[in-house]
Formats: sequence, structure tokens, C-alpha cells
Amino acid sequence: MLVRNGTRDDLPQILTIYNDVIATSTAIYADRPATLEERAEWYEARIKRGYPVLVAVESERVLGFSSFGDWRNASGYRYTVEHSVHVASDRRGGGVGTKLVEALFPLALAMNMHVMIGGIDAANEGSLRFHERLGFQRTAHFKEVGRKFGHWLDLVFMQRLLDGPGAAR
Repeated sequence: MLVRNGTRDDLPQILTIYNDVIATSTAIYADRPATLEERAEWYEARIKRGYPVLVAVESERVLGFSSFGDWRNASGYRYTVEHSVHVASDRRGGGVGTKLVEALFPLALAMNMHVMIGGIDAANEGSLRFHERLGFQRTAHFKEVGRKFGHWLDLVFMQRLLDGPGAAR
């Protein structure tokens, strides 16, 4: 398995993974499948801002993807990014997600980032444990902020300091 920068040519496979996650889980709080045009806009916006879009590939098949982007728009948050990672259903639990998130850390540090945040469905114990293994800590629990599959959903924010507490900027 190789982790590399994603390209526009990877977008159809990224879209397939993304839409499977939408259809089968609460990892993404969306009710309808995304279009290729929407994923292309997402990709272009990330690249334009200098943010990475990474893919894990094996034999030309995209196994998963990761990225990060602005957490909030105000300038005071300029050292904080929010990441996302999604893996094909038949490859979850095999290290793909770990490689994809670990590859984001040095890229964020190179961009002078201090904190990486993840928003995770509170019922997704697997993802919460996954993030804890990668050094993220639970920092906030928002009750009933999302709705999907006829249920209210709680969102947990987790964060990881990338360069140590109180690092100078």
C-alpha cells in the first residue's frame, strides 16, 4: 500500500468511498449522496488553500483518503485544522486509516499548524478508539447536534497537539 497525493483522477474512487460512508454510517452527517462535481469542488478548494488530499492505493485501487482544512474562518484559528479520513468498507481495521492520518501530521506541521481536530459521531466507538491510539484526546461532546436515519446524533470533538503545549508561533 502506498500513500500519495490524491489527483483529480482519483475523485471517482474517492466519491465511491465517501458515498458508501454516507449511505451506511453516521460518520458523515449527510442524508444524500455527493456528486462528482461536489467532490471536485471540495478537492479544488483544498488544493487552492495548499491543504493536502491524500489517498492510500494498492494496485491502482484507492483504499481510502484523508485531508485537512480550516477549522473555523476567524484569523485566530489559523493554526488549527480539522481532518477527515475515510476508508473503503472492505479495508477498515487493517491500518489504512492509521497510515492516512499519520501522513497528515508532518504536512500540518510543515504548514505551521498547532492543533488537529476531528469531529466523530459519539456512537462510533471504533473511530473514537482509533483517534485515541493516534494521540487525540476527547475535548467536547455536543448532544443531539445532528440528525440522520431518524435519530438525533451526538458529536465528539477530539484534538491532537501537533507540536507540544504552548509552542511559540
